[in-house]
Amino acid sequence: MAAASLAVGFVVGVLSGLLGVGGGMFLVPIFKLGYLMDSLMCTATSLFTIIPTSISGAVSRIRNRTCVPKLGIAAGLGGAVTSPLGVWLATQSPDWAIMGTAALVIAYSATTMFRKALAVPKGPAFQKGGAGEGSSADGPIDVGRRQLLLFAGIGLVAGLASGYVGVGGGFIMVPMMISLAHLSMRYTSGTSLIAVMILAVPGVVTQAVLGNINWIAGIAVACGSVPGAMLGARLVPKVPERQLRFLFAGFLLVAAVMLVVNQFAAVA
Repeated sequence: MAAASLAVGFVVGVLSGLLGVGGGMFLVPIFKLGYLMDSLMCTATSLFTIIPTSISGAVSRIRNRTCVPKLGIAAGLGGAVTSPLGVWLATQSPDWAIMGTAALVIAYSATTMFRKALAVPKGPAFQKGGAGEGSSADGPIDVGRRQLLLFAGIGLVAGLASGYVGVGGGFIMVPMMISLAHLSMRYTSGTSLIAVMILAVPGVVTQAVLGNINWIAGIAVACGSVPGAMLGARLVPKVPERQLRFLFAGFLLVAAVMLVVNQFAAVA
């Protein structure tokens, strides 16, 4: 089981570092099917594993300058406010409601990302921003008060979802950042990782106090996800913008299907 945990963690970590998600969309069903945890423990353990994974990816992204730290911090602080509320709602909800909500929201985010990917013309769609805070396909990124408030609002939504379904919130933040802030996928995914790193903390503390975390399983998976996230972050410059968006959308669809199959298996 230890070897399997390391392997699962490594794959999830690569996807996290590359796409800017915490990996909880895969971890929740894996913990439920592979470790036979109840839904609440799955979400709690997933949320715990997300923190070291996202820290590893975020540090690499900051070094590679494929993120906008100020905006990531703003989103993370916004999410930290609502994450405990999401945890509380999860403790009041039946298993089917938690998993069903996660599947629906993830599927919606996937269709949004597919549309965004199709809108990107083939060929070079990303313009490097040099040593600055970052840039999108449309030019330099404005990191003024308006953008900070926008990203804090995005974080509020993501934090609620993060605490409720036990994921990092990147599955909501990435599509919202692209749609509302017009950030390129390369910078969006890195910025999302910084936010995930921050907003998951209050939810994990709350789950730990409630005694819902399976520490052994979480640490075992994290041992694989930390180096995986570092590798994923290094792969970002090698993948074109259009392919990154399609990859993210496909990742979301697979995660939604896994959650639905997992819920039907539990009912049966």
